[in-house]
Amino acid sequence: MTSLTNTSPMPADSLSPAKPAQRGTRFLPVRLLQTPAVALLLLWMIVPLAMTIYFSVNRYNLMAPDQTGFVGLENYQFLLEDPSFWPSIGNTALLISSVLIISVIGGTLLAVLFDQPFRGRGIARLLVIGPFFVMPTVAALIWKNMIMHPVYGMLAFVMRHLGLQPVDWLAEYPMLSVIIIVSWQWIPFAFLILLTALQSLDMDQKEAAQLDGAGPVRIFFYIVLPHLKRAITVVIMIETIFLLSIFAEIFTTTAGGPGTATTNLTYLVYSIGLQQFDIGIASAGGIFAVVLANIVSFFLVRMLARNLKGVNEK
Repeated sequence: MTSLTNTSPMPADSLSPAKPAQRGTRFLPVRLLQTPAVALLLLWMIVPLAMTIYFSVNRYNLMAPDQTGFVGLENYQFLLEDPSFWPSIGNTALLISSVLIISVIGGTLLAVLFDQPFRGRGIARLLVIGPFFVMPTVAALIWKNMIMHPVYGMLAFVMRHLGLQPVDWLAEYPMLSVIIIVSWQWIPFAFLILLTALQSLDMDQKEAAQLDGAGPVRIFFYIVLPHLKRAITVVIMIETIFLLSIFAEIFTTTAGGPGTATTNLTYLVYSIGLQQFDIGIASAGGIFAVVLANIVSFFLVRMLARNLKGVNEK
């Protein structure tokens, strides 16, 4: 007798779960929602950059608008031959490297100090990070008129009471003065980042090292400093990007002088564009600044990625 029930095996496709939709179709609505934000961001970056490139290849001086015209790479050539250009590059490199060294070393030492428990530590931390919240122009005026002034400044007051001749810091040591002012502002930033990283250090490592007879110096160099390596890299990357555009401190204190002693690339672009009214050459300087910033950012990001890769492998 033939059975009416179909005992043939079911097709494999009918038992398998439904296949998900294609990836592109599935995420298309999300991409459409992202389009306005991405388009606005692109316009925010591309339009100013395109205008800067346009002006950099044209003669455009606000004092002679009738002589405007295409000049190709003439503005770049003029900028490279400007006696102030290469000193400004050197001053930019000196300022960035000096502030980085001072802020990283100072921030590390302060982070180690404030990681120890003591009475009034919270208030002391607020006092340390206070300079980071002071506007650059205000900070520069405080140092110029209240601390470094050769007659009314605090340093002059102390030196007179010690029987020494007061020093006009901004006139005799202009770059050193600017480095001190900028470092005073950026040490709190390094301190905050490094203190946060230091508080994530496992105390068992320190206790084990102390049981093995390691002193504070050896613990710092073999346990604390390697732990802070990634945080120090982040500090260097962020500070370098911002220090490339230092302007207010120089404008308020030395105005790029004496001569070109404190003229960095940012101040040179300002001087050419808004004091000499040559928008074309200033735009060429702006393109140089953008290229320099991207080169520095590229190497810093690679350094950070290598650092993160090493930490993940461990």
